Parts: sequence; structure tokens; C-alpha cells
Amino acid sequence: MASDKQREEKQLALEKIAAEIAECDDCRYLPNQRPVPGEGDPEAEIMLIGEAPGSKENETGRPFVGAAGKFLEEMLNSIGLERSDVFIANVIKFQPPNNRDPLPEEIARQKPFLDAQIVVIEPKMIVFLGRHALQAVLPSIKQSISELHGQLLVIDHQHYLPLYHPAAALYNGSMRQTLLDDFGRLPEYMESVYASSLISGPISGLISGD
Repeated sequence: MASDKQREEKQLALEKIAAEIAECDDCRYLPNQRPVPGEGDPEAEIMLIGEAPGSKENETGRPFVGAAGKFLEEMLNSIGLERSDVFIANVIKFQPPNNRDPLPEEIARQKPFLDAQIVVIEPKMIVFLGRHALQAVLPSIKQSISELHGQLLVIDHQHYLPLYHPAAALYNGSMRQTLLDDFGRLPEYMESVYASSLISGPISGLISGD
């Protein structure tokens, strides 16, 4: 089937990008540091982008597997999705020292890998997990994440949903419901994505109102 062939081609393209990330010695902060390229469905309609891996991610080579990742999975489950239904990645593919914010030159060096992943996956919706991801991908946006969270952005026909980082719920309990409420609007927003694309039919994996 053509769709199977397309999926295979996309998977091979993502594996090639992951190999290029692994070979980027200039991207590493320490020798032999494990890369965290990203994971998920190569044909995902929704792509979630965070800032950089943490210690758990560095240990496993997988994105969002620590405490913030567990809450992210809860957010996904709240609208009927699993990790395997989306693609999860970070702007930075290696854990910065002491979990510090990446420097502008580090973002400039590593962001082309993320750009290439977006081109391959062609997501209908890109969800920013935190202000750093928003600023890295859309540097022209001047509003803060506190002004934009939960709002649908459409720029050059691409749909975006900025959210607070899931880690915010770990440090501020009141943010937990805010994140769940914002993420809960995703099915509604995906309906508008399909409407704007003149695509009819059910939205796979998205459950609203359950």
C-alpha cells in the first residue's frame, strides 16, 4: 500500500536524521554523551516540542521520560492519545550541563535537526512545551507564554499551540489544571485544522467530550 510505503520512507528519513545527530560531536557537551533525537509516529498529525533533554532523557536516549514526561502522558491520555500517536522531540538534542538553558549558538547549531524532522513528519499541529521551544521555533513572536498559552496560532498555514512546560505543574500545583485545560482544547483546534484544510472525516485518535 502507498501509505505503508510513505510511512517507511518517513521512518527511514527520521532514522537518517537521528544518525546525523549522533554523529554531531560539536553538539555534545560531554564526550560520548547520549543523543535524544525524538520518537513517535513518523506520520503524526501532532508534534510536541520541548526545549532540551534532562538527566532521565540523557540516560535513556528518549524524550520526556522523567517526572514531566509522566505528566505529559497524563495530558495525552486526557484527550484519548498515547505517546505512540504523536511525535515528541526537543529543540536541543543533548542535555546541557546542569540542565541550564541552551545558549543561542547552541540552538542555532542544533535546531536544523528539528527543522528537518518537521519537514519529514509534516505535522498538522505543533505543540510547544514551554517558552523556550516557542522562542526557538518562532523567534518573531514577542508575546510571552503567559499571554499565549492555550491559544491557537496559525502562521504560514502551520498551526501551533503554545503551552506551559509540563514541568511547571511539578513546581506549581495550580499550573496542573491550567495545562490540562489548555491541552484539552487540542481536539477542538484539530477540528479547525481539518476544516481549514478542507479535509473531512473523523480525526484519528482524538476524543473530545469523553
